[in-house]
Amino acid sequence: MFGGKSVYLDGRLMLYFAAGEEPWRGVLVCTDRVHHAALLVEFPELSPHPVLSKWLYLPESSDRFEPVAERLVTLARRRDTRLGVNPRPKRRRK
Repeated sequence: MFGGKSVYLDGRLMLYFAAGEEPWRGVLVCTDRVHHAALLVEFPELSPHPVLSKWLYLPESSDRFEPVAERLVTLARRRDTRLGVNPRPKRRRK
């Protein structure tokens, strides 16, 4: 997906690590919009992604990129219910 690395846990897409050009350079937090407010309070470095606004974005250029990214990975490993989305089923080719 977009040339980065997706992280799945228990079949749910949790995080996406992008290493392209902005706005595809950082960590996308795969979450439902209902969880945005709570995550933004806890992580003010996040913002809605400018292209995929349904997900939150931590740009690599953030001064606190590493500690915030580490904390997000920890939340994902703990299966924090605010993180993760069920991927759409793949279409069958005819």
